[in-house]
Amino acid sequence: MPRIKVELPERFIFATEIPVRARHINGAGHVDNAQMVVLISEAREAFFVGLGYQQNDVEGVGTVITDAAFQYLAEAFEGETLVFGLAANDFNKYGGDIVCRVSDRETGREVARAKLGFVFFDYTTRKVAPIPPRFLERVNAA
Repeated sequence: MPRIKVELPERFIFATEIPVRARHINGAGHVDNAQMVVLISEAREAFFVGLGYQQNDVEGVGTVITDAAFQYLAEAFEGETLVFGLAANDFNKYGGDIVCRVSDRETGREVARAKLGFVFFDYTTRKVAPIPPRFLERVNAA
């Protein structure tokens, strides 16, 4: 089976920093793969906040992750601060992708990449919803 390779966009429209804490570390002494998923989820939430939204309220609808791919490239350790660069792209009628690059703030060492497919979701009707036009405007303006 071929390895997953997450392609990065030309530019990221948002960045946030998250320190690596003891709770993120596994028995091997580095960030656990499941904790990296948690950290990327935190960065995704910060991305929506940076656009002026909560991920459960984007112009009256929420978001749901439909698929995800993670590419781990290097270890990360307690005490490091990770920089999460994010971009949104590959839009369709209902959603798109959020692409994330994770790197160490001090060295620039790339630690991981992720691609998260998402759709907008109306929690009242429990159905997928079209992309809010204002969301696209904010992403394109960023």
